[in-house]
Amino acid sequence: MNSAEHELKFLIEKLLQYAVYNHLIDNQDLVWARNQLIDLLNVNDPFYISADTEIDYVIPEYATPILEKILDYAYEAGILKDNTLTSRDLLDTRIMGLLLSKPSEIIKRFNNIKKEKGITAATDDFYQLCQKSNYIRMDRIHKNIRWFSNSPFGQLEITINLTKPEKDPKEIAALRNAPQYGYPKCLLCVENVGYAGRLNHPARQTHRTIPLELYGETWHFQYSPYVYYNEHCIVLNEKHVPMKITKATFHRLFEFLDLFPHYFIGSNADLPIVGGSILNHDHFQGGRHVLPMEKAKIEYRLFCEKYPSVKPAVLYWPMTVLRICSSNSEELIDFAYYILSGWREYSDPAFDILAYTQNKKSEAIPHNTITPIARKKDNGDYELDLVLRNNRTTNKHPLGVFHPHEDLHHIKKENIGLIEVMGLFILPGRLKKEIDSIKELMGSKTENELNELRNPDHMLHHHYFWVEEMIRKYGTGLSMQEIDDLVKKEITEKCLRILSDAGVYKATPAGRGGLNKFLASLGIRPI
Repeated sequence: MNSAEHELKFLIEKLLQYAVYNHLIDNQDLVWARNQLIDLLNVNDPFYISADTEIDYVIPEYATPILEKILDYAYEAGILKDNTLTSRDLLDTRIMGLLLSKPSEIIKRFNNIKKEKGITAATDDFYQLCQKSNYIRMDRIHKNIRWFSNSPFGQLEITINLTKPEKDPKEIAALRNAPQYGYPKCLLCVENVGYAGRLNHPARQTHRTIPLELYGETWHFQYSPYVYYNEHCIVLNEKHVPMKITKATFHRLFEFLDLFPHYFIGSNADLPIVGGSILNHDHFQGGRHVLPMEKAKIEYRLFCEKYPSVKPAVLYWPMTVLRICSSNSEELIDFAYYILSGWREYSDPAFDILAYTQNKKSEAIPHNTITPIARKKDNGDYELDLVLRNNRTTNKHPLGVFHPHEDLHHIKKENIGLIEVMGLFILPGRLKKEIDSIKELMGSKTENELNELRNPDHMLHHHYFWVEEMIRKYGTGLSMQEIDDLVKKEITEKCLRILSDAGVYKATPAGRGGLNKFLASLGIRPI
């Protein structure tokens, strides 16, 4: 036996100890799990420990350090055919899937803890399990760049997402030739639980969900593998049905809060451009995190004679947000649906808001919808934020009138979904390298390098006007700390612009006048 194989056997034992220590498997599962691992990794027999030998296994916080060494061996031994990130992810997920209990056992464990210690203890345990099983890859999450910046509307939370590393050219080429399958139908389907994955679909042997009943339907509770904030969860319909905001949506949001009162829960809008990245599977997102919009100030309060016990208000926020509160969830649901129904039919051409346009077949295309976010307060009251949305496009704004405008696309051009609406920006990973290069340019003693950005082939060409403006405002030759602070300040201002562009009525006197006109059409007035 060579030294590499000896090291692999030791790593297998260390991984088994890690699994037992973190309650992924029980001591009674050790022999079975060991045999599964040595079979997968083509090892004839396990690490031999004599009866009088004691080995002090140093258990890492997460499995990554052990897995990385096992993957290196697997590639050298020919078990792993390609040493790309995707291939490594497929194999290490398969390995960890052998060290995790069956879904039924995880569900039973969750419900037992909930019964004995409460729902918070149950989610704490399940969230920890998802990290320790490497379903949530905390080593990658920790690489994300995050900062907080003050704004006139309160503090914004900004991240550069490095959780999904860019694929190398070899992987891109392999993806182009990879066969296409229709199973699972999407990344949210419950059929992902235990799925082995492929080049164009992530492995999910470590994925587990908890079934729930929400308003007469079976839904599933899970954590996002990319956790953009603490305990970032996804609640998805068991059936693969498209997003649709209906009155039942509000019922399900509040029923979820009755089960998980320590979480917020919300839905992306149900139309393209203003919705999330997955519109073909009905789902919610939530978590145990206070996002900036929740802390936004009340700009002015409202009153509706039709619903006198509901307390509505307009939030001071770059997007158009109505906050409605009540101790009576049924009345709150009725009021929310009343606003949604009115908004879907409302047009205000003076503000570029059209409820419908017609396509070439003279079919009416709807444009108005909402992004709802719900939470349960400590006093038992329900709070629901309704963000008014419109997805109309024009020749001037082909990606959306109420979408980040073209001059902001060098920072972000993706849809503004639930999370960004609430003031947490998830900026693309490419920005890290680009911002580092911009900092070097601003730190130089000369502006000559700026001219190179005019070249369309230059990596920073799409940032040219932004960099030119910053150099004009701040000059060059600044310290790295000064530059870092200034660039973050500039990005914050652009994020505010992004929210403002997405707002149907701007946070201006004219915008508030337009909003009040819409509210008046529903019998809602400022007080």
